[in-house]
Amino acid sequence: MKSDLITGITWFTALFMVVAVLCTPVFSEEPALPEGLAPASSAAEPPLPAGLEDAPPATEPPLPQGLETPSEPALPEGLESSSEPALPPGLKSSDLLSETTVESVPARKPPFELHGFWDIRAGTRVQSDPAQSKDATLGESRLQLKTDKGWDKVFVEFTADGVFDAVNERAKLDIRQWRLTWTPVDALDIRIGRQVLTWGTGDMLFINDLFPKDWVSFFSGRNEEYLKAPSNAVRAGWFNDWMNVEVAWSPRFDSDRHITGKRFSYYSPIHGTTVGSDNQVRVNKPDDFFKDDEIALRLYRSIGSAQLAFYGYSGYWKSPGGMQIFPFRSVFPKLRAYGASLQGALGRGVGSIEIGYYDSREDRGGRKALINNSEFRVLLGYEREIAKELTLGLQYYLEHMMQYGAYRDTLPFFMTARDRDRHVLTMRLTKLLMNQNLILSFFGYFSPSDADAYLRPGITYKISDTITLETGGNIFLGNSRTSFFGQFQDNTNVYAGLRFSF
Repeated sequence: MKSDLITGITWFTALFMVVAVLCTPVFSEEPALPEGLAPASSAAEPPLPAGLEDAPPATEPPLPQGLETPSEPALPEGLESSSEPALPPGLKSSDLLSETTVESVPARKPPFELHGFWDIRAGTRVQSDPAQSKDATLGESRLQLKTDKGWDKVFVEFTADGVFDAVNERAKLDIRQWRLTWTPVDALDIRIGRQVLTWGTGDMLFINDLFPKDWVSFFSGRNEEYLKAPSNAVRAGWFNDWMNVEVAWSPRFDSDRHITGKRFSYYSPIHGTTVGSDNQVRVNKPDDFFKDDEIALRLYRSIGSAQLAFYGYSGYWKSPGGMQIFPFRSVFPKLRAYGASLQGALGRGVGSIEIGYYDSREDRGGRKALINNSEFRVLLGYEREIAKELTLGLQYYLEHMMQYGAYRDTLPFFMTARDRDRHVLTMRLTKLLMNQNLILSFFGYFSPSDADAYLRPGITYKISDTITLETGGNIFLGNSRTSFFGQFQDNTNVYAGLRFSF
C-alpha cells in the first residue's frame, strides 16, 4: 500500500508537469511569403499615364460682374445688435446657473460603498461513508458584503457572510471582520474587534501561527481564504527602525473550527474505529471572558532582503489536545509556545525556516497519555518559478514528541501509539494560462512516517472580471485508519463553485 501510494503521487505529479509544460505557449517566427507575394512597401508608386499627372490647383475664376458677394445688409432701425436683454423685474442674474456651472457641481458620494460576492458551491463524496448519513459534503449559497469608512486617524472595516447551508439545513450569519483601527501616531496602530489574524512563513502548515483555523471549510472545498477563521481580539503594532512589535490579545479563547464528526468522519481512539454523525466530538472548552484569555507576541525586523521574527504565545491547544474520561469529553489543554523564523531570497526563489517549541503545561513530564505531550517543530520551505508562469513550492515539516519514553509507558493498551517523529512533505504547483485567466493548481501533503497523503487538485477559470468558476477535489489516502490523513479516507470528495463578484 505504501509503495502504491508513493507511485500514485509520483505519477500524478509527473502528469501535472507534462500538462503544464505542454500548455505553455511557444512562439516562432512567421514564415516568409512565396516569392513575388512579399509586400512591396519600399517600392515607389508607379507613375500615372501621360496627361494625368498631378497639376497644381488652379485659382478660382472671378465671378461675373454684378454677381459679387454683397456685404451683409444693415438691420432696420431699432433691431441693431445690443447688449444682453434685461431680466424681468425681481429676477437677478445671480439667481440663474449657467450650463457650465451646473456641470461643475460634483455628484454627492454615498456615505459608504458595498463590495462583495455571491458564491454557490456543491460537493459530494466519491464513495459511501458508513459513518455518515449524507453523501453531500458541501452545498451552500453564500453572500458576502464588505465596506469600510475612514476618518482622520480612525478606520472601520466590516465584512460579513450570509450563508444558507443545505448540508446542515440551516442559515447563519458569519461576521469575519468588524474592527476599528486607530492610529494615534504614525508608528502605532491599534485594532479592536473581530478580525482574521495571521503570521508565520508556512504555506498551509503552521507552527507559530496559533490563530484559529477552519478545517471543516478546508476539507470541504470552500475557498482557501476560509481556512483562516476570525478572532475577537485587540491587536497593537509598534513600528520602528530597530524592532517592530505586534501583540494580539483575545479576552476569551478562540478555538479552531475542528472536525467533530458532524460533516466528516474521524478516528476515535476510545471507540477504536472511524465514527461520524452518531458519535460527534463533545468538548469541554475554556470560554470564560478574561479568565480563559490568550495572548500572542511577534517581534520582527528586516535584515537586508530577509525578515527575522520571534514569537510567543500563551493560551490553549487550538484543536482538542486531550481527553477526560468522566464524563467523556475532549479538552483543550493549556499551552505556551516559543518560536522564530527567517525568510528571504535564496537563489532564484524564496527560502524560509521556522521553528517552535510547544510547552504542554498540563503534561510537561509526559506521564499523562490522554494529554498532548510537549513538542518541538521545524518547517523548511522554498518556492520559485521553474518555467514561464509555472511556480513550484516545497516544504518539509517535522513534529518531534518530547518525553516519548514516559508517553509509551503510560499509554493505555487499547490506544495506538504515535511515532516519536512525524514527517510531512508538501508540494504546490501553480500554472497560469490564457492571460492568467485559467489557473491549474495542485497542493499535496505526504507523510512518509504515517504512510498517508492528502491531495488538493484544483482548476479556476475567470470567465469575466466578475464571474469565476472553480472546481477541485480533496483526496485522502492512507495505509492505516489511525494516521492523521488516513482517518479521513471515506471523506474524499469533489466540488464545484461559481462566484459573482461586485
